[in-house]
Amino acid sequence: MVTEALLFALSVVLGYLLGSVPTGYLVARVRGIDIQRVGSGNIGATNVLRAVGALPALMVAVFDPLKGALAVLLAMLLGLSEWGMALAGLAAVLGNNFNIFLRLRGGKGIATSIGVFLVIAPVAALAATGIGIFAIAIGRYVSLGSLVGMFSAPLLLVMGHWSPSSLFLATALFFLAMLRHRDNLGRLSLGTERRLGMRRQ
Repeated sequence: MVTEALLFALSVVLGYLLGSVPTGYLVARVRGIDIQRVGSGNIGATNVLRAVGALPALMVAVFDPLKGALAVLLAMLLGLSEWGMALAGLAAVLGNNFNIFLRLRGGKGIATSIGVFLVIAPVAALAATGIGIFAIAIGRYVSLGSLVGMFSAPLLLVMGHWSPSSLFLATALFFLAMLRHRDNLGRLSLGTERRLGMRRQ
């Protein structure tokens, strides 16, 4: 029992630290740019694309999901339950969003959430990602499309195969995404949110 509790705590701590690897910040720094001081100040792939370029943004889009996936896989290798895996994944997203290395600043957590769900519920993850990409393609609002995809994840789980832990995780990550996108939601309501491809005035 004690060993299981220690493994659980270890997986959560390691998940948080994995999530805290500031991919966007690091790839921008290589180009001599402090990503937190340009554009939206966010370290995610969208701001990296706008402020640094396509290749660095692609690197962020690959490595941010990998952080989430590795956190869950580590919990799996430690022999933890589905709840242990879910909480390790949640810890990774929290690490990405509230980064210990960046004074608790960070990204929005969408890409890391995708990586978490690709391990826990791959079919739902792929479907939700597809829905989000479709919404972005139609409206060209990355923020809104991302939230549409996150909102669809728990609904897809309910309609298909789900467990209490995966449904809890999907719901928690959706509300966490809403929290991190509150400024975007405000701009959307005012009609001032930037569309994908739109240059800053």
